[in-house]
Amino acid sequence: MKKSHVLVGLAATLAVAPVIGAAATLEVNGGTIQEFVLRAPVVDTDRDDDGIDDVADNCPAVPNSGQLDSDNDGLGDACEYGAPIDGDPDGDPYVDPGVGGGGPPGPIGTVCSVGTSGTRSGYWMVGSDGKVFAFGGARHLGDATRFLATASAVDIEPTPSGDGYWIVDDAGHVYSFGDARYFGNADTSRLAPGESVTSLSATPSGNGYLFFTTRGRVLPMGAASHAGDMSAVALNGPVFDSTATPSGKGYYMVASDGGVFAFGDAVFHGSTGDLTLNAPVQSLVPDPDCVGYWLVASDGGVFSFEAMFRGSMGGIPLNKPVTGMVPFGNGYLMVATDGGIFNLSNLPFFGSLGANPPPKPIVAVAALDV
Repeated sequence: MKKSHVLVGLAATLAVAPVIGAAATLEVNGGTIQEFVLRAPVVDTDRDDDGIDDVADNCPAVPNSGQLDSDNDGLGDACEYGAPIDGDPDGDPYVDPGVGGGGPPGPIGTVCSVGTSGTRSGYWMVGSDGKVFAFGGARHLGDATRFLATASAVDIEPTPSGDGYWIVDDAGHVYSFGDARYFGNADTSRLAPGESVTSLSATPSGNGYLFFTTRGRVLPMGAASHAGDMSAVALNGPVFDSTATPSGKGYYMVASDGGVFAFGDAVFHGSTGDLTLNAPVQSLVPDPDCVGYWLVASDGGVFSFEAMFRGSMGGIPLNKPVTGMVPFGNGYLMVATDGGIFNLSNLPFFGSLGANPPPKPIVAVAALDV
């Protein structure tokens, strides 16, 4: 077909009724240009605005106009190795909501270890209002308070380098700080009425993350992979926590009744789903050798499965219930809604908020051990 040219400043009329995709004759000041083809309007399907349509883009959530794919696996380097993202396009001192921090992720931390600390250790807490509290070697990199209008923060997840973190709210919005990269919010159109996001787990590389909902639905973003979920099953209790496996090819979920759901290369070692509990289970924590795991209930009781029992707060009166637990050194670290920290590991205690509780309850804790 001949190429058509636009003649600026000349009056032109179509000699035939326009038909999208069909050839038409264009009259220009008495002359004609044959085989003028009308095209349908283009629908914008380029989410990252890099000039590559999502259908053809090898990393549709991260700008990568060069489409580099060093290992030829179909997934662009931008999703596998990281690419700089301007997390503050408006130039103010804050990382903008829904935008990642600048630069690629730092070195990948050790997920399975013998329980010894690296060069830095500490922890973060986040309140339901998105305010972050940092202790020990953990650095305060920003809060999500100014972004949360009607939603509540539900989880905080550190990056592999320990130089950033993600905060997620119950509506599935992600707020990225430090070297945490943004891969999109949860698609809430896929959620059932009353279903909400309850946790976020990053891939070991930091190049993606997964949303987990109260119904056990899993929504992957970036380089994260979907290995199955519980959304089609009627659960006895809502899912409260999740964790990815070291390979990034699997994950665990735990529900309030202590039911454990293992997907991908995650191995099931038991649960409390068939027991009558004194309090609902809040978290699942893999042990340092990545063979077993621990569960913690809101009364501080700990249940060990193929993992060495390091102690618990069960039977000890607590000022407020335990709301989360994470791996820490050779054991685990609990946090209560008043910011009280219970350290059952070989790493130092770096402080808590128990003596001075924040105005909004603490909803999650994240550990730094790199």
